[in-house]
Amino acid sequence: MAILENPELTPLAAAGDPDDHRTGSTWSGPLVDPVSDEGFVRDLCVVLERIAPGERIPLHRHGLDEAIVVESGRVELRLGDETRVVEGRSVAFFPAGVAHGARNVGADDVVYTAFFPSGAIDIEYLERNPAPGTEAEPPQPRTLYDARA
Repeated sequence: MAILENPELTPLAAAGDPDDHRTGSTWSGPLVDPVSDEGFVRDLCVVLERIAPGERIPLHRHGLDEAIVVESGRVELRLGDETRVVEGRSVAFFPAGVAHGARNVGADDVVYTAFFPSGAIDIEYLERNPAPGTEAEPPQPRTLYDARA
């Protein structure tokens, strides 16, 4: 059994993602079970995030399923052509390959946890929150984040 106690949330802008530059949001992830001689969970990773008021996760898609638990806040979730506003204690499921995004429409941070059935997450942005100086660029090609690398 592994427990990651209180993983540090760091500014998302510090991650250097030219397609998702948010100055008020923080995150930690992808988090995976540390490799140990006693065994470990191989095919699951978690992302912890706080979306600042007015900020959004750009429309994107993954090659695998995702589930998020909205713990608190008021968030507009987009899945394909459907958009819904949900509040804390809600669970949303995003099928592999379907475009989705989120926007904080409340006055407080949206706090959520995302779960992926893999130790690596791919992401393809369809929209951008461009980092300064990259406004005219297209989204980057699909990127793979391997949490075990």
